[in-house]
Amino acid sequence: MKKGRVYIVGAGPGDPGLITVKGLECLAAADVVVYDRLADERLLSKARPDAELVYCGKSSEGHVLEQDEINVLCVVRAREGKDVVRLKGGDPFVFGRGGEEAEALAEAGIPFEVVPGVTSATAVPAYAGIPVTQRGLSSSVAVITGHEDPSKGESMVDWERLSRGAGTLVILMGVHNIAQIVEQLVRHGRPPQTPIALIRWGTLPRQETLVGTLADIVEKTASAGFGPPAVAVIGEVVRLRERLRWFDNQPLFGKKVLVTRSRKQASALSALLARHGAEPVELPTIEIEKVEYALEKVLPDLSKYQWVIFTSANAPEVFFNILLARNLDTRALGSTRICAIGPATAEAVERHGLKVDLVPREYVSEGILESLGAERISGASFLLPRAEEARDTLPKGLRKLGATVDEIPLYKTVPPRKYPNSALKMLLQGEVDIVTFTSSSTVHNLATLLGNRPDALTESCIACIGPVTEAAARGLGIRVDVVASEHTIQGLVNALVERFTLNKEVSHG
Repeated sequence: MKKGRVYIVGAGPGDPGLITVKGLECLAAADVVVYDRLADERLLSKARPDAELVYCGKSSEGHVLEQDEINVLCVVRAREGKDVVRLKGGDPFVFGRGGEEAEALAEAGIPFEVVPGVTSATAVPAYAGIPVTQRGLSSSVAVITGHEDPSKGESMVDWERLSRGAGTLVILMGVHNIAQIVEQLVRHGRPPQTPIALIRWGTLPRQETLVGTLADIVEKTASAGFGPPAVAVIGEVVRLRERLRWFDNQPLFGKKVLVTRSRKQASALSALLARHGAEPVELPTIEIEKVEYALEKVLPDLSKYQWVIFTSANAPEVFFNILLARNLDTRALGSTRICAIGPATAEAVERHGLKVDLVPREYVSEGILESLGAERISGASFLLPRAEEARDTLPKGLRKLGATVDEIPLYKTVPPRKYPNSALKMLLQGEVDIVTFTSSSTVHNLATLLGNRPDALTESCIACIGPVTEAAARGLGIRVDVVASEHTIQGLVNALVERFTLNKEVSHG
């Protein structure tokens, strides 16, 4: 039997984008993933669908698996011939007990590799706007564990030398012992007015930073109820934070934003929101269900159409997949011209190797009619492969201009069979700051899901991708606060950024 291999992989400090390329490659190939509490669970979506996922989270409150049990689990799975990724927060060899796990594997004769990760010791201060070294302020840095009690006689940390021996001290896992740590530092010569920053949930949208001095940080920590997981940075470099902040002063920072798109499409919007500091909360309210039979009757004569119009990014995906399933490809369209309602739809078409001939200035059906009006389309033949429940504005308008129109339902949007309970709970408990709607279907389905709790939306900012979606929301009595002027996902995010940038300027004015 093939002997498996164990990859001890650093997942980085929290932001899933900080995992290394090699770490992702190992994760995508693994048979088993054994992951920690501080490894972002969004990374698990990169694992194979059939991979075994084992949570072994450890915290000060308790352990799901003890360290010896984790070691045994990795050895057993490798002996079964499976490749195991041991996914650890930060860097596995920087206070991550990765060395202990490597020793256990070596003793058992299990081949292993270590894939270093971005350590929280440098990344978390960076996300708070604090460089751990800076010319003129600090030319040395020491990384220290704060998990042991520094007041006990057998402490392995030489606080006397460290207090004055390094320009910057970075202490990991030290919030519980902050009073004892401060006492040791001051006792051994660190001035009480030395700046200190505690950074909680670093690199994530819920990041919190508490700044003080050694003289007052213990009191501030108690008053704020500031708990783990946190990194402490001690030294003059902390004074740079106000000038170098870049992450936690973004317009959408810390805002919980509900994403109601289908599960497949949600990631694009979530990624854009996260780029501006938001915390996306995915609650898919629609699923795309193919309606293949209607296209069958026109497949043999696709080239007879002068125009094919795609009015959503879903339509070209379903359309061309059906062609391929019937042993056809884009050549079946002949010289047919293609219109896409907006840039996202055009991009979906172009992924299949076709050039889009027309994208209207306004990304709505009315915009298509206005653009085509100049084309003298009287007598032209149009194919509209689209959603079963689409508005009739476009086909009616085309016929009024003298065109022949075949409407083909390609798919329908239906409510998902299951909803993420955690996201729905957050919405019902009033913990969501912004609700985004990207189609009329997302509006109707979320309203149906809420049932007798329409009040769940009253405290959130409601943002719609365009006027059609806005009309659907207002028709259900939902207040709308933001409507994107460019009716795209990027336009929706831009509108939210503009809204909350103005809010910050007003509040600071």
